Amino acid sequence: MAGSIFFTSDTHFGDAGVLDDRPFSSVPEMDSALIANWNSTVACGDTVYHLGDFCHRETGDASPYLDRLNGTVHLVRGNHDDRLVRDSGALFASVDTMLEERWNGCGFVLFHFPMRDWPNAIRGARHLFGHVHGVLNGSPLGKSLDVGVDSHDYTPVSLARVEELLDALPEHWR
Repeated sequence: MAGSIFFTSDTHFGDAGVLDDRPFSSVPEMDSALIANWNSTVACGDTVYHLGDFCHRETGDASPYLDRLNGTVHLVRGNHDDRLVRDSGALFASVDTMLEERWNGCGFVLFHFPMRDWPNAIRGARHLFGHVHGVLNGSPLGKSLDVGVDSHDYTPVSLARVEELLDALPEHWR
């Protein structure tokens, strides 16, 4: 895989329903800022794992957004992505409900929802999620991290930064 790896979640492109909790006055302003932040961080040869809620739940056409975003985008579907996946799933490099990957010798479990326990958590696997819009940032469980835009200045976060943040957290325990 060429380029760098990034993670994000809960962009909610085109969704006025998230404006009350974000510093944008309109959907076009939010969409423009999210796209600009993405493209200032992600290069064309990079890979982005989007952990769900890509756009408004009534949006089926992802092309107006994907056509403007750098990188190859893999979607881990969220609770707002049913119509999107049905109508535009083929536009993403892949669409999954949950992914287990390995980078730099560590296992990662990617899922839209935060989990209290995940595959191989007690063996050092790390969990990346979205859905909660930063609500759990003050109380992570083990090596888990909200990669949603609300937790990272409305910008995708690099694998290196994810590893740095997770390395500072305690191991998972049961």
